Amino acid sequence: MKTESENIKSENIKPESTGPESAKPGNAGSSQNKILTIPNLLSLFRLCLIPVFMWLYCVEKNYLWTGIILIISGLTDTVDGFVARHFNMISDLGKILDPVADKLTQAAMLFCLLTRFPLMIVPLGLMVFKEFFMGVTGLLVIQKTGKVFGADWHGKVNTWLLYAMMILHVFWYNIPDVVSKVLIGVCVIMMLISLVLYGRHNMKALKDTGTER
Repeated sequence: MKTESENIKSENIKPESTGPESAKPGNAGSSQNKILTIPNLLSLFRLCLIPVFMWLYCVEKNYLWTGIILIISGLTDTVDGFVARHFNMISDLGKILDPVADKLTQAAMLFCLLTRFPLMIVPLGLMVFKEFFMGVTGLLVIQKTGKVFGADWHGKVNTWLLYAMMILHVFWYNIPDVVSKVLIGVCVIMMLISLVLYGRHNMKALKDTGTER
């Protein structure tokens, strides 16, 4: 049987939130501002792999290890997204760092492949235009709404198609010209679709912000 003083203590002490409740919207602000998270470290790791595979492909001409490094980079992209979503590690920095790591990896590999496949200039040029356009509209959205939007499904599909196309061109040294053009064409089409959908999304966000005012 508790004494009166013990009852008073038990009534004044509230249990700390430890389970899933701690990840509810009330705590979302702190998780959004995290920097040292596993997904962010994986994105930094992908950035560090860029000079490695460029050196392997352009200097060492070691296409086997170039492809292996590229596969590792693609797998870490999938892992960091899974970890971020399932372990409440989504952060504003991660929403920026993840796509930056993706695009720099893709652009660097396309540049390497351009030394053997001149048609790679098409997806590379389109990527530069797409990222410039999305960067400008994305910054406007952040400025006006204060929100950082993550990648949509078409962005992920675009990423995986590009990785698949690049990996095939790295491992398949004597890839037939027709096959190469088809693979590049499919990637270019998906990039255009993603550009249009992201553009509509950002423009709608800016338009809605203007209407609210």
